[in-house]
Amino acid sequence: MSDKPKFVYVIYIASTPDKVWQALTDPDQTEKYWFGYRVNANGKVGAPFIARNPGGEDFDKGVILESDPPRRIACTWRPQHDNDRHERPSRVTFDLAPLRGQVRLTIVHDDFDEGSKAFESISRGWPAVLSSLKSYLETGRALEMSARDVDDKSCAAAAAEAGA
Repeated sequence: MSDKPKFVYVIYIASTPDKVWQALTDPDQTEKYWFGYRVNANGKVGAPFIARNPGGEDFDKGVILESDPPRRIACTWRPQHDNDRHERPSRVTFDLAPLRGQVRLTIVHDDFDEGSKAFESISRGWPAVLSSLKSYLETGRALEMSARDVDDKSCAAAAAEAGA
């Protein structure tokens, strides 16, 4: 059994696989629910994956490993920011499955080294991003927060104290 960290999250969205796919891969849409970050993941296998912060700087980079619209996309994930820049790339996979007029979106972010700082960060970030995506697709409004809110370790500490 591996001691490497692995993040798995499942969310159900009242939408179609095509709309969820578009929201995950189109930079104009990601900017709306991903707290101002523009994520370009709309290429074919081997194409770059790039997430740029609201200032236009590369924040995370990678390469698309799999692309099967609108069912699955996977890419390497390498932070470009100070805290996690020296870690080797991890892997993130999105699986979309239609289920009774909605979509079951499963994200698996894995292939981290033990003690990964990036794993700590994504464990706070993905639930916020995916909740904002769900809100955006179901209501037309993303959640009102920023990456700073999500990265605030006091939020994680408060959740732990509350037993979440």
